[in-house]
Amino acid sequence: MGTVTRGTTNPNRLRRMDRWIAAVHGAALRRSHDPVAVDLGYGAAPWTAVELMERLRTFAPAVHVVGIEIDPARVAAAKPYEREGLRFAHGGFEVPLDGRRPALIRAANVLRQYDEAEVAAVWQRLCARLAPGGLLVEGTCDEIGRRHVWVALGPEGPRTVTFATRLGSLERPSDLAERLPKALIHRNVPGEPVHAFLRDFDRAWAAAAPYASLSARQRWIRTARALAVDWPLTDGVRRWRQGEITVEWAALAPRAG
Repeated sequence: MGTVTRGTTNPNRLRRMDRWIAAVHGAALRRSHDPVAVDLGYGAAPWTAVELMERLRTFAPAVHVVGIEIDPARVAAAKPYEREGLRFAHGGFEVPLDGRRPALIRAANVLRQYDEAEVAAVWQRLCARLAPGGLLVEGTCDEIGRRHVWVALGPEGPRTVTFATRLGSLERPSDLAERLPKALIHRNVPGEPVHAFLRDFDRAWAAAAPYASLSARQRWIRTARALAVDWPLTDGVRRWRQGEITVEWAALAPRAG
């Protein structure tokens, strides 16, 4: 189920997303009785699936990663990279796992080409495939992994939105707007919560400019502290130091209509 993507991929493109997954979902993967993780729509080359397996196994050695692609030629090209703990399969949003339910589905840069109206149904389908306590991470990043925005969802639906960036390359936080996931990118207009959030993000960043003399990291942390006054951030300094900020989905969810 789904359509073939452009397949653009690069080594280390998803390292920020993977780092966050390790921090927030690592314990759940270790506890899982069947720790299957899916790299959905890994693209024309298998690098992201290989890296996901290697990164997850540093803290959850029993994890088994399945790279799923809708293009049979991409699956055939990835087969030589299979090893213990990593395999590749043909499929789409139905997530074919022979009856197993994944503890993690990562769908990066997959929904970019879809219409906004299609996102909710895809989310619902993928969340229904999760094991109890499972996590779906769906979002977008640039070609070399400097800027990411993703939504984290549980079986019940969307939970949070995370903005992550390489701080040394950031001019202002709203530069991340071009990487908003499909559910939000067309909502970055006046009157929508995500637009108000990015506006306040930029203002807080500007107000924290004096901290740039200490480091971009210190400026980001100060920005996050200011944002937390009016927005429900779910993380703290430990994650902010990584160039991340996570906010509750409900605060950014598109208005009806």
